[in-house]
Amino acid sequence: MKKRLLIVTTCLAVAWMAACVGCAANADGGEAVGDPPAVELQPGEVRVFRGSDGTLVEWNEMIAALSEAEAVVIGENHGHPLGLAFAAELWSGVLARRDQAVLSMEFFNRDEQSRVDDYLAGLCDEAAFRKGTGRESDSVYPPGHRAMVEAAKAKGRPVIAANSPRVYVRTARLESFERLGSLTEDQRRMFRVPDELPTGKYRADFDVVMSGGGVEPRGDQREHEASEEERARLDASFRAQSTWDWTMAESVARGIDRQGTPVVHVVGRFHSDFEGGLVLALTKIRPGTRVVIVSVVDARSRSLKDEDRGRADFVAYVGPLGKH
Repeated sequence: MKKRLLIVTTCLAVAWMAACVGCAANADGGEAVGDPPAVELQPGEVRVFRGSDGTLVEWNEMIAALSEAEAVVIGENHGHPLGLAFAAELWSGVLARRDQAVLSMEFFNRDEQSRVDDYLAGLCDEAAFRKGTGRESDSVYPPGHRAMVEAAKAKGRPVIAANSPRVYVRTARLESFERLGSLTEDQRRMFRVPDELPTGKYRADFDVVMSGGGVEPRGDQREHEASEEERARLDASFRAQSTWDWTMAESVARGIDRQGTPVVHVVGRFHSDFEGGLVLALTKIRPGTRVVIVSVVDARSRSLKDEDRGRADFVAYVGPLGKH
C-alpha cells in the first residue's frame, strides 16, 4: 500500500439503527435500539494519533504495529457507519499483511459459532446465515460488520463468535457467579466466570455511566456516591459486564493459541478504552500477550485531545454520528 498519512476515505449511503451505544449501559445483555437519522457519508478523513504522545500516525505504520501483535482490540462505537467502515478497513489491512490473522467479534455469541462456521465453509448462503443468527436487518448486522466477516470468508480465515449468550449474562446479573458455576459442563462452555472483578478506573467509570452519567463520564464525574440499594444494582450490573469481558477475553486467548495471530477483536470501546475490563481480563488469562488497542472515537479533532491521552495505543477520530 502506498505510504500515506492516515486518511481513510469511505463513501457509503446507509440508514440504520444504532445497535448498542455503550455496552456498559446495557448490562442485561439486550440491545438498546434507537433511530438516528439517515447518514450519507461523503469521502472524509480519519485522523489517528498515538495515545501516548499525540503523534499523527501513518497508515502503514499503524498496520505494521497491529500485524506484529498477538491480539488487536478495536474499540468501536456501535451504530457509527464511518467508524465501522474504518474498523473494517483496519481488519482488511491486517489480513492483507498477515494471512494467519483471525477475526473475533463481540457481536456473535458462542452458541452461534457453528452457524458462523457453516457460512464461512459455504454450507449455507448469506440469507440463511443471517436468518439463522437473527441478523436479517442491518440494524443488528451493519455494513461494517458484514464487510469484516466477508473479508475473513474471502481469505478462508476463522471468525470467532466471542461473547456469552445473554441467558448466562442475565443469570450473572440477577443471581450470582455461583449459580453459573453450578450449571452443566456443556453450559459452562458458553461463558467464562471472572476470576476476579476489576477495581479502579474501570469500575468507577462503569458506575458513573450506569448511574446516568452518559455513555462516557466526564472528568468531573469520576466519583459516584451510591446508596445501598443502588450499590446492589451496580454490583449486579457489573457482574454482567465482567462476564462479557472475561468470556470475550478467553475467546481471544484461545484463538491466539489455537487458530493464528493476530486475533483482531472488535468490541464496544468502553470494554477496551484505558485498558478496560476486556484488556484486564485478557492479561490475566494469558499473561504477556502482546496487545495493541485502537479506539475509534465519535468526535472530531486535529490533534489528540487531553482526555484521550492514554485511551489506547491508537486513537482515531471519526466524528459525531450523523455529522460527516
